[in-house]
Amino acid sequence: MRGTELSKGANSPLPIGTPGVRCVVSWGRAEVEVDASALLLDGAGKVRGDEDLVFYNQPTSSDGGVRHLGGSRTDDGGQESVAVDLESLPDDVAAVAVAASVATGTLADVEELALVVMEQDGQPLVFHRVLAAEAETAMVLGEVYRRNGAWRIRAVAQGWATGLAGLATDLGVAIDDEVTDETAEDVPSEMAIPSPPATGDVRTDHDDEVAVVELDPDGAGPRAIVVDRPPAQTTPAAPTSPAARPGAGLRTRKQPVARFSPPVLKLAGGDGWTAARLFSISGVGNAAEQEKRATSALLATMMAVKPFGRGLTARFGAPAGVLETYLEVPFHRGEAVVVPDGVLRVQRGARLWTALLETKTGTGQLRTEQVENYLDVAKREGFDAVITLSNEIAPGVGEHPVAVDRRKLAKVALFHLSWAEVLHEAQMVLSHRGVADAGQAWLLHEFLRYVEHPRSGAAGFNDMGPSWVPVREAVAAGTLRPGDRKVPAAVDAWIRLVRQLCLRLTAELGVDVAHVMPRKLATDPAARTRAGVETLAASGRLEATLRVPGAAGPLDLVADLRTGQVTTSTRVSAPQEGTNHRRIAWLVKQLTAAPADLLVEADYAGETAPTCEQLQLVRTDHACLSPVGRAPLVAFNLARSVSMGTKRSGVRGAFIPSVVSAVESFYSDVVQPVRPWVARAPRLPEDPADVPDIDPEPAAELDRA
Repeated sequence: MRGTELSKGANSPLPIGTPGVRCVVSWGRAEVEVDASALLLDGAGKVRGDEDLVFYNQPTSSDGGVRHLGGSRTDDGGQESVAVDLESLPDDVAAVAVAASVATGTLADVEELALVVMEQDGQPLVFHRVLAAEAETAMVLGEVYRRNGAWRIRAVAQGWATGLAGLATDLGVAIDDEVTDETAEDVPSEMAIPSPPATGDVRTDHDDEVAVVELDPDGAGPRAIVVDRPPAQTTPAAPTSPAARPGAGLRTRKQPVARFSPPVLKLAGGDGWTAARLFSISGVGNAAEQEKRATSALLATMMAVKPFGRGLTARFGAPAGVLETYLEVPFHRGEAVVVPDGVLRVQRGARLWTALLETKTGTGQLRTEQVENYLDVAKREGFDAVITLSNEIAPGVGEHPVAVDRRKLAKVALFHLSWAEVLHEAQMVLSHRGVADAGQAWLLHEFLRYVEHPRSGAAGFNDMGPSWVPVREAVAAGTLRPGDRKVPAAVDAWIRLVRQLCLRLTAELGVDVAHVMPRKLATDPAARTRAGVETLAASGRLEATLRVPGAAGPLDLVADLRTGQVTTSTRVSAPQEGTNHRRIAWLVKQLTAAPADLLVEADYAGETAPTCEQLQLVRTDHACLSPVGRAPLVAFNLARSVSMGTKRSGVRGAFIPSVVSAVESFYSDVVQPVRPWVARAPRLPEDPADVPDIDPEPAAELDRA
């Protein structure tokens, strides 16, 4: 289902209190590459600056309110998503326009182009189908806009024949796509040679010079397409340093990227031969050395691999510009010298953004006094932010694990980053977004090899904390009460574990996996903890729901401390045509790799009680799920329970690995194979004059499943 359909020009209100939406640009032909983008517009319908264009070369707006989530292929075509956090958008942003563009051909070549606007948990709100694209190469499909203090969605479908560059230029973005000596370092040398326009190129309305680097459709390699630039648009003078180009516009050239595969070594003389590492883990000594090595490797990789560096700095509101990183820069604070682990500087035009970095590895803990000292230094120096990095995961986005004096945050922003998030960003860039330069891809791969090694000290969330065992034992004994002071720490640890699960699945799947919870809990950490404490004390259970875009149903997770079981489950809507027998067959045929002990519960319409059997029985006898009577089957509940680890940390017998394993196994074996049922299109009768009362084959599609 895709929500309510909007025709061109129509609009619809968002539900009151909606914190954000996900805008999905989808298309039907998998061989056609469509790019999604978003523009933050003011009341006059123009961008406030170049940073208001969010697309593949600039994946996050300066305020962090709009993010380009990348794309994925489906059996029916492809899709790209843009996340809009309505609560983070500044007051002077009146609308967010969502656009689609193509680098080759026109949008007339794209089948089933559509915009689907969803809630953050994946529930569709509205969709708009483009019905009459012709010579356009870019189009604003729709916009999320303010009206009298409330947010609404409008279907726009306004096209440009000048591509993303022409669309962005008309809305106020400065575009600089010329291939010059200053920009050549961003383009492989074989791509910088322009060739004449391809035969049949559409004559543009704006005569704009655009160098669009693309892969030759015949596989002969990259080529460039150049059209004329109007004399009225001047190119900024080249600065003295090629690295810093003040006043330069954005580049809409889309470089071809390739997914990186590490080299396979075939010449080793035996099992004891170990591949050389760029970042060596040999000789890692005390905690201070471990911390310095990890910090240095991270900062150097951020500077060398631009997509990775930008993916991290965008989280902190840094502009899209030239990034430089420094290690252990001393600053004076009175008579004392304060030495942060690192300094990050980003320059874009006349703006210079600076952040201090404090890093912890292993079991190192952030201290309030140390963080506040860095905040004081940053304020005195006029810097923008302080970033802390450790193995601790904040329970929610924008939250910090250390409480500081709020007065110190008046001029300086404070952010927290976990090593799990660093790994997630590196995996997303390497496995899903791609890196154009093979050398940068290999460097990022080597960085991942380093931080994934246990001796690097850059671990994910792997310890439930000292409260875990007492809480588990109190639940088993029936003595746990909501007022026990040890319970909130255990609940917060669970919330951190769920967040790490979302990061892990996002990196592996390439889509934005979300932790679904009521809005009032998502924005109030104290209320979120209280709700978890009450549930744990009342039922002995820790619960969470994960939403995977495109999945047939949500993934529900329950850790039952009373029974020592981890239960994963999902609810899948049944086909709404055919007999109950055929609906059951539709599901069973998709669960070929699912475990035999999977519980399959069938829900029926009306007051008919549900039925439940193990999959091994349902496979041989579909009728075992059929109820007495003729009530139609409406949904399936699929669930599996496994033993829960009890230890607070470690690998064997520990709680965290048992939860991670249960979630990943259930997703791969049960959730991933099931495709949501979609009703087939209405069928015309063979003879228009002869309209049958009953379709003789109402479930033919199910029979072929």
